[in-house]
Amino acid sequence: MERSSMTQPGQDREHSTGDLVKMMTEQVSVLIRDELKLAQLEMTGAGMFGASGVVALYGVGCLLACAIIAISGVVAAWLAALIVGAALLAVAGLAALLGRQRISKATPPLPEQAVAEVKADVEEIKGRAHR
Repeated sequence: MERSSMTQPGQDREHSTGDLVKMMTEQVSVLIRDELKLAQLEMTGAGMFGASGVVALYGVGCLLACAIIAISGVVAAWLAALIVGAALLAVAGLAALLGRQRISKATPPLPEQAVAEVKADVEEIKGRAHR
């Protein structure tokens, strides 16, 4: 983390108001940049997970087309599509029931560490402003 070259914690010398404002803006700027970097790092995993889901969706589409074509060799094509569609709806219903059960236990998709640190920083600033 960067520190202003003008001051180090624990120094006893007096600063002018202009110096204090300059140091505050530098420190707030560094703090905001660091918090944004942390939030970005926490959210990167979610983006990659979403991209893998899209690729998996295309793969499932190809497998479904293969299943319909394979079944259509035995029964009519419309019946093969109906069988595969019904099986998919059954799986979707089961997944929805399981998902509804688990969603109450899930944590929100937030950059929790960054949010907690920003809240702590705000409380610290409020506390120092009232002194």
